[in-house]
Amino acid sequence: MPKTPKPPATNQELFPGEAEPKDFESAIQELEKLVVEMEEGRLSLEDSLAAYKRGVSLSAYCQRSLDNAETQIKALENGVLKDFKPQGRNGDA
Repeated sequence: MPKTPKPPATNQELFPGEAEPKDFESAIQELEKLVVEMEEGRLSLEDSLAAYKRGVSLSAYCQRSLDNAETQIKALENGVLKDFKPQGRNGDA
């Protein structure tokens, strides 16, 4: 019997204490802001490490969001979108 794939871990599982982004777009905005701040080179070492950690968390969230969107698109059959419950969001699925 084939193993069922384990759903992706949530940000809270990967990065305890990190705030979950509101949505994909806000995660991208925050990630872009962090990149600009880091590229300016004005952050202390500690702040740079914190920004990097947050960036990894946001990147993981965005990747899960894109994976869920891809799965939903693949669920299209005969032009009808099947019900879909996203994986990794709010700990369900």
